[in-house]
Amino acid sequence: MKQRGRHRRHRRGQALRATLAGTALALTAAATLISTSQATGSGNPGALAPLTSSSTAGKLGLQEKLVAQGTIDTLTRRMGGNVGVAGILDSADHSMRNEGDCDDSERAALPVEPTATRAYCWDSADAKVRQWLPQSVTTSGDAYEDATWGDRRVILAGWTHEDQQAADDSRAGEPTSDEGLARIAFIDATDPHALRYRYALLVAPQDGGKDFEAVRSRLGGMVWYQDKLIVTARNGTALLAFDLRRILETDVNSAAIGKVSGGYSADGYQYVMPAIGSYDLTGGACSPVDDHAVPCFGSLSLDRTSSPDSLVATESSVPGGDDRARVWRYPYSTSILRTGLLAADSKGRVDADEAYETKAAGVSGVLSHTPDGGDEPEWYVAQTPADNGRNGTLWRQTDSGAKAATCTTDQSYACWGLHTASLSYWHETGELWTLTGTVAADTASGRVLYAVPLSSVDGSLE
Repeated sequence: MKQRGRHRRHRRGQALRATLAGTALALTAAATLISTSQATGSGNPGALAPLTSSSTAGKLGLQEKLVAQGTIDTLTRRMGGNVGVAGILDSADHSMRNEGDCDDSERAALPVEPTATRAYCWDSADAKVRQWLPQSVTTSGDAYEDATWGDRRVILAGWTHEDQQAADDSRAGEPTSDEGLARIAFIDATDPHALRYRYALLVAPQDGGKDFEAVRSRLGGMVWYQDKLIVTARNGTALLAFDLRRILETDVNSAAIGKVSGGYSADGYQYVMPAIGSYDLTGGACSPVDDHAVPCFGSLSLDRTSSPDSLVATESSVPGGDDRARVWRYPYSTSILRTGLLAADSKGRVDADEAYETKAAGVSGVLSHTPDGGDEPEWYVAQTPADNGRNGTLWRQTDSGAKAATCTTDQSYACWGLHTASLSYWHETGELWTLTGTVAADTASGRVLYAVPLSSVDGSLE
């Protein structure tokens, strides 16, 4: 078992945990609301507002539901045993292009300031296919502090099959049954000059492990921690958990998904990952448009500087809207029997232990990180503008204010990448990773995976 490092305990997290335990907290209105004067022009979202009320806590609670171990074991045995991360990387059948081989539209999606130090583009088919959209990223730098899985450095990228068909798409005419499918690109990044990848389809066990069905989910966020992968599920209404020790291989190549005559099929994918559990919101149905209702999950990331390590989340929000967005965290379990799972009580309940509200609309990614020598976390919030053709903004927010890079060319804050998605911090290298994906119906260009040193982000702030 790999060792965990030392982490700081946040005072904000202690306050909210006390609220969740039923302790009454008396806060003034000035401490819990963002004042108009703090929004200092040019879309500056101002300071984060801490949320500590019991009603807020109730809207963020989760209920853990784990699949019976026997069910997972049955499916693993019937499908020939675990292939493992190494197995899928060894059979990688796609190559990523280095930045010099990306086309103009792909390079145009990179941030203006600060500039990316590493950038990669997908193979020609994945760069152009419109039904599949890359939306989330996590790495072996999240999984373990030594940043490796075995002897490999690995990046995972989550792709979602969109609901709309494109008439001139290379996969146009594929069955509507493919809509909503979710797949993970396992990228071997051991050699930074020659990245290769292969996909695994996400599935859910059925019939006690004798069968499986497709997971249909918008992968707006995901985190690889220890041996588990947690992803957003069902349009943000829940989280799903997967075990990296349970990557299984199909033996029938057909359009069917599940048990078929002669074995198992997964719509042409050779590998599948079966879900081993879920975390359902306990406050009721979530709403992506009401900032007072239960929030729908938008994006996820990992914070290794909290105590304990924590899963950070942001709610889904609309670009250009007036609604505020919430950001919050859940602690990971420290039990050696629950590696990679959230800290649940004896009844499976998981409570958030820190929450804030931001005025940044259209939040597409979130990251929390406490700098060396710091006492409180700094929150990095990627904001997508309502204008699809405009670059995004990466804000660094605290409860005292917000800062972002100012572009040299037009003196705006629109300096981050174009259509950026989730954020992931590779602690060992100090790199902030993200990827871009288009949302416009008439194009699929501009898809790039890139890294920027977090120190460069901080150095570019106004």
